[in-house]
Amino acid sequence: MYTRKDFLKFSSLAGLTLLSSYCGFKKFLTSKNYPFPVKISGANFKVGHLLRTGISEIPKETKTIETIIVGGGISGLSAGWYLQKKGHTNFLILEMDSSVGGNSSFGQNSTSKYPLGAHYVPLPGEDAKYVREFFEEIGIIEGYKNGLPIYNEFHLCSDPNERLFFQGLWQEGLVPSRGIQPEDKKQYKEFFNLIESLKTKKGNDGKPVFTIPLEFSSKDKEFLELDKQSMFDFLQSKGWTSNYLHWYVEYCCRDDYGVSHKRVSAWAGLHYFASRAGKAANADSQTVLTWAEGNGFLVNKLREINQDKILTNALTYRIIKLDGKNFSVDVYNPETQKSIRYKTKNIIYAAPRFTAKKVIQGYENPVADTLEYSPWLIANITLNKKPSGNGAPLSWDNVSFYSRSLGYIVANHQDLTTNRNQVVITYYLPLDTNDPKTERLTAYRKDKEDWMEILLPDLEKMHRGITNDIAEVDLWIWGHGMISPSIDYLWNEKRQKMLSDFQGIEFAHSDMSGISIFEEAQFRGVEAAKKILGR
Repeated sequence: MYTRKDFLKFSSLAGLTLLSSYCGFKKFLTSKNYPFPVKISGANFKVGHLLRTGISEIPKETKTIETIIVGGGISGLSAGWYLQKKGHTNFLILEMDSSVGGNSSFGQNSTSKYPLGAHYVPLPGEDAKYVREFFEEIGIIEGYKNGLPIYNEFHLCSDPNERLFFQGLWQEGLVPSRGIQPEDKKQYKEFFNLIESLKTKKGNDGKPVFTIPLEFSSKDKEFLELDKQSMFDFLQSKGWTSNYLHWYVEYCCRDDYGVSHKRVSAWAGLHYFASRAGKAANADSQTVLTWAEGNGFLVNKLREINQDKILTNALTYRIIKLDGKNFSVDVYNPETQKSIRYKTKNIIYAAPRFTAKKVIQGYENPVADTLEYSPWLIANITLNKKPSGNGAPLSWDNVSFYSRSLGYIVANHQDLTTNRNQVVITYYLPLDTNDPKTERLTAYRKDKEDWMEILLPDLEKMHRGITNDIAEVDLWIWGHGMISPSIDYLWNEKRQKMLSDFQGIEFAHSDMSGISIFEEAQFRGVEAAKKILGR
């Protein structure tokens, strides 16, 4: 057993070693002559910003098609999936970028595919019927046993799945546990007991208090009132002041919503925990579905389904209602710098709503101007050897208690190749210190050296010397990464206005839900497609 004297002696020796290592690292960092390639890119905001200045060109060519879907993210692709299932094939998906997927896009190098955004889906619950239907079609769900889905084992996140760097060691799980006080443990127990009770609780209308899609949640006023306060204030009102509990809840809010629990409504904060009630015949309810390319795996499946219905490099810049039945849709190709006009009967607008007033003639929605879309940095770092550390082993999700980042996942965690040392880690940093607009402008001004000065010291705190193992870095900036469920939005009349059509144009985007997850985006796409089919 170590005495205090032994500990101090060890600490002083370790400190000298760490100081030497840090000095070498600092010299490396300030030189900016990285011995590995660093690439910086992101969603094509320069093309998107053409909507601000306006495109005045009048297309010389006109084509006719029955239905146009604007936006090739999960919502737009899901709308196409559902239209085809019902035999409606005369449609076209217009995507302004060079590839579809939105914030479920992915990249790839010689080591692995890797996500550029969304990277997992929880086990879908009973209300997520469209998700289950899709998963059955593409083989993620292989059948049912006693009414519970049987998932293909290759898609279930394998163990070990998460660990936390806390008090100098890696521990299993993300809730800080080592050396915490009895009062912290008491508050943990009370909080998680509440969550367990909410998972099965129903409102006065007989609906689940929290479910996915959120539109099927109870409208019981008692619970909707939670939307009017922050998650931080809710914890305080319960007497839950533990710094460790607050850290964990804030981490979860920043993970799914991109902002602190002080800016997320309590309804949304509780929904994160209590809505994840999916079950499986062959997996624990907390298991998630994940892939090397993250939700890019699902994008690829949707792209295959819609393969001859997708037009990329297609910026929709003008939509005009022509008469009682038809619209004109003007589309610009930034590569060829040419435009084309489509005449169509039906439009599904599956792009973020803040772009609509720039595109749809006569459209005004003051609510859309107030929405918060969180900016993010995603960094995919290829390492020549796996990161190590004392304590719990390398996991799929690896988080540091001491970082403003969300840590990193191991992209090729599911890789079945044995004895493979080279890995790609995907590092997530929500940019939420200031308001989204300020953060967005700041992010666009940073160059790769600026980002590396943030990234490398953070990784070094978790893994001393990891910089020497880096083979390459792919930096990706999301200016409008995801909608954030701000206080008094989800169940306010403001969001209700987002659900209405405009002149027959149906909208489909996760910002209509206020929560940017696969299930909500898919739901909005399918619901819009059903309205088109209903005509």
